[in-house]
Amino acid sequence: MFFSQGKGAFLIAGYNTASKAEKARYDEKTLCRFMGKLMFALAGTWVPVALSALLDWMWLLWLGLGLFLTVCVGGVVYMNTGRRFLKKR
Repeated sequence: MFFSQGKGAFLIAGYNTASKAEKARYDEKTLCRFMGKLMFALAGTWVPVALSALLDWMWLLWLGLGLFLTVCVGGVVYMNTGRRFLKKR
C-alpha cells in the first residue's frame, strides 16, 4: 500500500543509491505506483503456492513459482525499456 500511494522511493534499490541529479530525472510518484502494482502482482503469484500446500498438488507449486519468475522478469524488462518513468519536459 505504501508504494501505491506514491511513497517509499527510498525502498527501491536502484533509485535510493542514485545521485541527486539522477533522481531528479525520474518521476518518483509514477515509479512508486508501478512498484506498488508490481508488489501486488508478485503477492498474487503466491496464491497457487499456498493452495499447493493445502491441496498437496505439486503442479500448483510449480505454476506459482513460474508465475513469480515471469512477473519478476516482465516487471524488470518493462521498467528498463522505454522512458516510462522519466519526468516529462
